[in-house]
Amino acid sequence: MDDAFRGRLLSGERVVWSGRPARGVMFTARDIFLLPFSVVWVGFAIFWTVAVAASHAPFPMVLFGLAFVAFGSVILGGRFWLDAWFRAGTSYALTDRRILISRPKPFCDFTAVTLDRLPDARVSERNDGSGTIRFGQAASIFGGMGFGIWAPALDSTPQFVAIPEVRRVFDLVQGATAGPR
Repeated sequence: MDDAFRGRLLSGERVVWSGRPARGVMFTARDIFLLPFSVVWVGFAIFWTVAVAASHAPFPMVLFGLAFVAFGSVILGGRFWLDAWFRAGTSYALTDRRILISRPKPFCDFTAVTLDRLPDARVSERNDGSGTIRFGQAASIFGGMGFGIWAPALDSTPQFVAIPEVRRVFDLVQGATAGPR
């Protein structure tokens, strides 16, 4: 069992599975839309900032443009690094009673969802057998889902992101929710 869950288990609770998300940069299906959007954003922000600077506009206007260039840089490439950093410390566990998610950085967040209150689970599997199990509905890319659109590790919906053998873990979740408690 992962150290992230020591002292967090209920009396008599046992761990059925524990794991961590994949390390490194991870692309999702949303990047088909987000990458071109990010390129256009950064391109326009650079163009606008250079045009403002060339016209000898007041310095605060140049700073305003630089803020948009900086934000664009984050959504273009920095978000992949941030997502990898957030996932690096994350731990997951399935017990005979709950789904547990521990994120020690940057906010020391711990999530526990009891199996009897678990919303619908959905699995997304990649060719290599890894994937994500989402516990609840995904928000639309155009809806209000916060930073989760840019970095899967920040999605507010509880999920096991980028885990190996996702189908086996999904079957364990299904078995745990159907079994007696």
